[in-house]
Amino acid sequence: MNDYITSFAVDQTPKEVFDAINNVREWWGPNVEGDNTAVGDEFTYRVPDIHTCKLRVVELVPNEKVVWLVLDNHMSFVEDQSEWTGTTITFEIDRKGAQTAVHFAHLGLFPEHECYDVCSNAWGSLMHHSLPSLITTGVGHGYK
Repeated sequence: MNDYITSFAVDQTPKEVFDAINNVREWWGPNVEGDNTAVGDEFTYRVPDIHTCKLRVVELVPNEKVVWLVLDNHMSFVEDQSEWTGTTITFEIDRKGAQTAVHFAHLGLFPEHECYDVCSNAWGSLMHHSLPSLITTGVGHGYK
């Protein structure tokens, strides 16, 4: 099985990247309830009538790493609602010379899953457009 993994690099500092990742309302979407600023925090992300997931922050290493555990999930377009439940979403931040790399992984999101095509395309858009835009310009392009 292959987890969904991608990465990108920006000129900003690890702190700027870390702060942007934790600003989920700006790069993922505004329909977020709850907090995600401390280990143990839980938050819910929603795209009305399409996707709802509840996540817990399980690791935060300032300027280095963010890890979320998916506690519950519902997608209107798949039969098996458990595909995301128990999976882990990770952001690893690594300074390489003048750039900061973000290594993103959705561990447990496999190509065999019914949602994989839609979800991998969505993550690709978020990780290669919305989040980098938030980091570099201050404006993300999350789902509404």
